[in-house]
Amino acid sequence: MGQGREWYPPIEPYESGMLDVGDGNSIYWEACGNPSGFPAVALHGGPGSSSKPGMRRYFDPQRYRIVLFDQRGSGRSTPHAGDPSVDLAVNTTDHLIADMEVLRTHLAVDRWVVAGWSWGTTLALAYAERHPERVAAMKLTAVTTTTPSEVRWITRDVGRLFPAEWARFRDGVPAADRDGSLVDAYARLLADDDPGVRDKAAWDWCEWEDSHINLGPEPRPWHVEMTPEDRMCFARLVTHYWHHAAWRAEGELLRDVDKIAHIPAALIHGRLDVSGPPDIAWQLAQRWPAAELHIVPGMGHESGGAMGELGVRALDRFVA
Repeated sequence: MGQGREWYPPIEPYESGMLDVGDGNSIYWEACGNPSGFPAVALHGGPGSSSKPGMRRYFDPQRYRIVLFDQRGSGRSTPHAGDPSVDLAVNTTDHLIADMEVLRTHLAVDRWVVAGWSWGTTLALAYAERHPERVAAMKLTAVTTTTPSEVRWITRDVGRLFPAEWARFRDGVPAADRDGSLVDAYARLLADDDPGVRDKAAWDWCEWEDSHINLGPEPRPWHVEMTPEDRMCFARLVTHYWHHAAWRAEGELLRDVDKIAHIPAALIHGRLDVSGPPDIAWQLAQRWPAAELHIVPGMGHESGGAMGELGVRALDRFVA
């Protein structure tokens, strides 16, 4: 880059499609940039969010073949988890890893750079530790590993910084459930037979998400402004994945980082990220000799600004 721009100009896909990944699921995918460039795959956050056009702009379109996809059940992938009847039993971290391999094979990619944001960093780590031979480098922004302790932090402990907002979140579940796992309580509400109960639970969950990811003076109602279907998808998949702690034991992704210790990586995290404190990124860096750690002053759980610039620079280095 080198000219003060935070990222590359907007681009459109040159190819896209729906890919059957089994279990009745199809995932939306797209490719942008240079069809002959070095492959890179971008993993969105959530779980239950979707790929966004802005994610394309971190990659040099002249040098990268940029692949984005909507993870199973989210975005344009089908069936959509916003439908409460959609079974989530076939939507797990291991299913998403397998989907990435189906997509990689479909696109005839041997190795690719893997970039992830927030939940996407957990998926990126799990994928790389399963298939290190398929990963050329990694760019991880707002690093998480979705452990039980991280889930407790984001649903209970961080409420000390947002007491009024957290009290509303806690009070959204029955009184008998308020001292237990709020993730489990919300998952039950989201599976209730009453559509009104489900919709309120999705709204309350998303309102809490909007509270703790925002450190600015003005509200940022991103999640609550989703469509009702997308709010339901987001809330169902987040509670599903967090209830199961991404189907990984406490500390498993950190312990197994030895499998990818040789892979170049950039770990980029906001110093003021209260949704996912920077100790997770720091702990990974201590065991990852090939990783560069960037703790960015003044930044929270976000991907723009100085954090975006660092991400672009890292991806430029990887493809140089």
